[in-house]
Amino acid sequence: MRWFEHAIWWQVYPLGFTGAPVRPSSEEERALTHRLGHLHNWLDYAQRLGTNGLLLGPVFSSSTHGYDTTDHFSIDPRLGDEADFDKLIAACRERGIVVLLDGVFNHVGDQHPLYRAALANGPDSDEAKLFRIDWDQNPPRAAVFEGHGSLVSLNHDEPAGADLVADVMRHWLRRGIHGWRLDAAYAIKPEFWQDVLAKVRPEFGEAWFVGEMIHGDYADYVRRSGLDSITQYELWKATWSSLKDTNLFELDWTLQRHNGWLDGGLVPQTFVGNHDVTRIASLVGHERVTAALTVLFTVGGIPSLYYGDEQGFTGTKFERLGGDDEVRPTFPENPDLLSPLGEPIFRLHQDLIGLRRRNPWLVHARTEKLELRNEFYRYAVHGPAGERLEVTLDLAGNGIRIQDGNGEPLLVSPGS
Repeated sequence: MRWFEHAIWWQVYPLGFTGAPVRPSSEEERALTHRLGHLHNWLDYAQRLGTNGLLLGPVFSSSTHGYDTTDHFSIDPRLGDEADFDKLIAACRERGIVVLLDGVFNHVGDQHPLYRAALANGPDSDEAKLFRIDWDQNPPRAAVFEGHGSLVSLNHDEPAGADLVADVMRHWLRRGIHGWRLDAAYAIKPEFWQDVLAKVRPEFGEAWFVGEMIHGDYADYVRRSGLDSITQYELWKATWSSLKDTNLFELDWTLQRHNGWLDGGLVPQTFVGNHDVTRIASLVGHERVTAALTVLFTVGGIPSLYYGDEQGFTGTKFERLGGDDEVRPTFPENPDLLSPLGEPIFRLHQDLIGLRRRNPWLVHARTEKLELRNEFYRYAVHGPAGERLEVTLDLAGNGIRIQDGNGEPLLVSPGS
């Protein structure tokens, strides 16, 4: 198995996690503050949880939330500096934790120096080639990401764009990271990544590249892009929706599609929460979180957990300014300051991750329906060498049961 097939990621949104001002209103709030060290206090916690990968949200210099980048080659001063980053990488390495960075390469912030130079130097400048700007407008108007005027789209047809992204990737891979999550990959033609990866893989053949795909033909995108994986939004949607509506037929239908991608060699990144969506506990209620986690840790894929979900945090995503704030909270100085109310769900995460660690073949597992009703789903999980588990979700009693191929119980929750 390749290293990333052993990875279970703990995803953290650094600006929120460390308490940095997400929408700074003064130079004082933008000033250099060494907040990355806050994460050091949580690395042992991540290990106790059972994760061995740290998936970091944006850490580069930006104007506000991290996705409006102003410099891909520097750490956001609200988080610290390059020395702080190097210390974090070293602390992770000491613990055997691999690190993935969030690559925001579909767009940059409208304060990015290259974009400002393009506007200043005009349509014939080298900088102008990097963006899609309508120079006939007065003032000139750039294409933007999904209507967000502060997020200026890069020109992915321009070879210099691929060169820029490859330079950024290599820079941070040389600093010790292990791969990239590619933000808004679905908005970029897949051939762009072919060009980029052709420049990066000769030096970093073991790096892992996962594209954010909210929709589209996952398998075709991976084939045409050369990426290693994609974010499995279809399964995320089916998991919470089927549990919320007590319609497990939706989950079964999606797991059959999931099998098809695994059959074709695509091992998706799976999740029940991330920085862009309402918390799983808010979507399905705490009593059904157990079922959602059971699905996550018993089906094929490379799982990730979003910080706070392992404590049962709630939070709703809204489509408005500041609408992400509830799902991107600040964590306390250290784990001892967490509420004890989160301990039971934390232990459940540990139990399920432990089960997966003892059965590493689950990364390539296929599911088979055994019994299905709206509120009841029993499925078998098969490994490539004949391994087998059997999983039961009982929404009527809010219980789950996992047993081995001989019928011996491995994990049972109340209500089963």
